[in-house]
Amino acid sequence: MSAITPTVAEHAARRRTVAVISHPDAGKSTLTEALLLHARAITEAGAVHGKRGRQGTVSDWMSMEKERGISISSAAIQFAYGDTIINLVDTPGHSDFSEDTYRVLSAVDAAIMLVDAAKGLETQTMKLFEVCRRRGIPIITMINKWDRPGRAALDLMDEIRDRTGMLPTPLTWPVGDPGHFEGLLDVPSGRMLRFTRSDGGARVAEWQTLEPAEAEASSGAAWVSARDESELLGLDGYRHDSETFQLGITTPVIFGAAVHNIGVHSLLEILADEAPAAMPRIDVDGEARPVDADFSAYVFKVQSGLDTAHRDRIAFIRVCSGRFERGMTVTHARTGRPFATKYAHQLFGQDREVVDEAFPGDIVGLVNATMLRPGDTLHSGPGVQFPALPVFTPEHFRLVRAVDVSKHKQFRSGLESLDQEGVVQVLRSTRRGDQSPVLGAVGPLQFEVFADRMQHDFNAPVKFEPLPYEAVMRTDEASAEALDRQRECEVVRRADGVLLALLSTPWRAKMIARTDPDLTLEPLDDGAVALV
Repeated sequence: MSAITPTVAEHAARRRTVAVISHPDAGKSTLTEALLLHARAITEAGAVHGKRGRQGTVSDWMSMEKERGISISSAAIQFAYGDTIINLVDTPGHSDFSEDTYRVLSAVDAAIMLVDAAKGLETQTMKLFEVCRRRGIPIITMINKWDRPGRAALDLMDEIRDRTGMLPTPLTWPVGDPGHFEGLLDVPSGRMLRFTRSDGGARVAEWQTLEPAEAEASSGAAWVSARDESELLGLDGYRHDSETFQLGITTPVIFGAAVHNIGVHSLLEILADEAPAAMPRIDVDGEARPVDADFSAYVFKVQSGLDTAHRDRIAFIRVCSGRFERGMTVTHARTGRPFATKYAHQLFGQDREVVDEAFPGDIVGLVNATMLRPGDTLHSGPGVQFPALPVFTPEHFRLVRAVDVSKHKQFRSGLESLDQEGVVQVLRSTRRGDQSPVLGAVGPLQFEVFADRMQHDFNAPVKFEPLPYEAVMRTDEASAEALDRQRECEVVRRADGVLLALLSTPWRAKMIARTDPDLTLEPLDDGAVALV
């Protein structure tokens, strides 16, 4: 008797699509490697900065990422853990890349928030918590770096509760103070997990389970303290509940040291057992599209330069409903035109393999998808449109020119691609022309990434000139010409057609509004929480 083919809904129920988010330098890429190692997706974990004899991390692949040890571009990696398929997205590890981070959060069903044990909830950590809460994304919290000196575990629980409004519900509890990590108390079972650190974290940590009496004999006062603290939290109501976690009322907490692969097994178990499966996605009409409806997907990221040999461009889609089959022709909702999906891949860091089918929750890379932009919807059958992505308000501005004017084609191609990717915003000004557009960015590191990508991906080195603008307002066609004649003001057009007035200072904007009240100057509403 032949095996029964799983339905689309059954495939969706196996999927867990999650993002790793935190403040910079909390260990996101290290955790990604550790998860892959425990899932047997790789045989040896890399090091973010690349130690001798160790490969670099799978998820960090750009030259600047390798040099600096931070994630600049979000990488999507799929792996199996038991019967569960995990789609793991590693978000940018620098606060300048808020737009890319928000795009990733639009494509996931849960988030792993990594918190540094010594630093607690830092600035960007809090902003990411707020973004997840606004989007209704359940959060699993991992207190990382417990192998180093840090803050008391109870203090961290109080901070999470007081500053996020969510009740932290520990599923593991550290045995030993920060820097004197002896193991973990598994809260549901009451047993101790004692680990043997792997050499440099390159291999899975060996661990053994101790009964309470064995744990007390082995770790003495450290075990007694961990047991008493855990019991105290339980009496105060800090107990895990799947329903309140899914609703974003509570956040399950585990402790660990990702660099030594400690606590990672517990995290994988939580992802498989507790994280939400692929859920119906809300369309622009406010209707939830069932996962077993006709195929639909959402473009959350576009990336060029993944394959330097071919200079290709990949659009990353999150499958929202139905079955994706390579080669199927779907409708591009923004233009109404057909779109062929002949070149479809799933990516493992910088490596890729052809994907013949995918299901709700999966991330698929469509190669050479030049017509696709972040926020686009693809579908088969009756039309559907998912909400567009927000555009963030730029805070830093530069004039950019090609170093070699003979490479104007490469220059234009790079501008268009990197604008669509969200690396920078390319702003066109009538007073400057196409050869010297204005670039807008949330943070200054984006200009460095832009220059690096222009040189290595498009063979078009660039040079910058500073611009004296510190404020930006929205304007309209009726006001544009008059504003462009104003002192310390320049009108530019965004790729989506929106007109922006760049001003020297916020005070200058107030002065123009006072002297010329008929001119349109409105604050930009990016529709998102700024992450810097």
